Amino acid sequence: MPKTVDEDVTTPPVTTRAAPQASVARLAWLIGPALVAGVAYLDPGNVASNMTAGAQYGYLLVWVVVLANVMAWLIQYLSAKLGIVTGESLPEVLGRRLRNRWGRRAYWLQAELVAMATDLAEVIGGAVALNLLFGVPLIWGGLITGVVSIALLVLQSRRGPRTFEFVIMGLLIIIAAGFTVGVFIAPPDPAGLAAGLVPRFEGANSVLLAASILGATIMPHAIYAHSALSRDRFVMRQPLGAASGSLPARRGLLGRLVVREGEASFDRRRGGEPGTATALPADRLVRATRWDVSIAMAIAGTVNLCIMLLAAVNLAGVEGTDSLEGAYAALDASLGPAIATLFAVGLLASGLASTSVGAYAGAEIMQGLLHIRIPLILRRLITLVPALAVLWLGFDPTLSLVLSQVVLSFGIPFALVPLVALTARRTVLGRWRNHWATTAAGIAASVFLITLNGVLLWLVFTGA
Repeated sequence: MPKTVDEDVTTPPVTTRAAPQASVARLAWLIGPALVAGVAYLDPGNVASNMTAGAQYGYLLVWVVVLANVMAWLIQYLSAKLGIVTGESLPEVLGRRLRNRWGRRAYWLQAELVAMATDLAEVIGGAVALNLLFGVPLIWGGLITGVVSIALLVLQSRRGPRTFEFVIMGLLIIIAAGFTVGVFIAPPDPAGLAAGLVPRFEGANSVLLAASILGATIMPHAIYAHSALSRDRFVMRQPLGAASGSLPARRGLLGRLVVREGEASFDRRRGGEPGTATALPADRLVRATRWDVSIAMAIAGTVNLCIMLLAAVNLAGVEGTDSLEGAYAALDASLGPAIATLFAVGLLASGLASTSVGAYAGAEIMQGLLHIRIPLILRRLITLVPALAVLWLGFDPTLSLVLSQVVLSFGIPFALVPLVALTARRTVLGRWRNHWATTAAGIAASVFLITLNGVLLWLVFTGA
């Protein structure tokens, strides 16, 4: 079914159940996909990167966290808009447009490696949290985290996206509470916080941490996942009475969307509709998506900043805080066991929530680019292997987390550049294509991220 519309075409009337008047309750019901994708911005990799940066450099890299979340808002909005308007995820769109088989496979390989690096951080984070809270050995903690992620994915596939969203949002509340309470107990220095907003570095290691923070905040798999999450909640509805493939049908495709509110039994490829679906104007859904993304990024940005400030205030200059275990012990000593326990609980919720979203993204990447769908449990078991191997071999969990975020940083351009290019085209989004200023901002973000990665490579290969 075509997915484009001319900018100057008036959508014909649609004889469907009338949409309710815009209201706070209606808007709240449309919110959800961005909050699920936003969990990727609060995974254990974020915790490790921000805690390490705060402990080693105090307020120095506050500007990186702020800049990363501003760019993240733009990127996640573009991803969601692509999924809503086209009814396809970014991997699906790219899978159709990448004609060269080997080129498509190469693109899939880098995206898959990014997804595996994501999984590495999330499983290790969950394992460390279980070890801190209950003394569970790391390898068993990794297995438990993997099993819980499988259960969440089964819930998503059987009960539908809305139930999955509610569960993830519940974990998001726990994450926010676990990582922000300590900042209120020991507030940051306002002058130091203001100084941290001035962009600067201090040595090669601060560049490494900046790239790690960016990789942990603007995560490639979140870009792939958000378009799929929006697609799963909203599906294009062809106006009744228009012949399939005819000119009136093509011109009216973007007029209304269906909001999926029922069970996951609805399969858009079979052409059916869920019994509880409501037809809403696409304009309203796009506006609701802006609110969805704004709320999600505000939460993620605030929590990420609180993690860094918590470390800057309480861990700067303290020996042994270059690891999550050391940070937990230092928080216990400085702020008491209650705050340290909340930190560990937040880390556990972060690992459990983000690993399920990461697995969802990985499955979407394979399906969209290679048109291959393997059993969910089998895929989850395969992607668990690298993380469990790291835990089994005894590598430093915190260092592994930070380095995994650097890998993610190198995967950002491969997701971001096609996203900006596709959403700028009328042939893809019709009248919902980007404003020129939006495209310019997306290009600027891409250039910044690619430049930072190039500097990081130069520092690594020159030994600086």
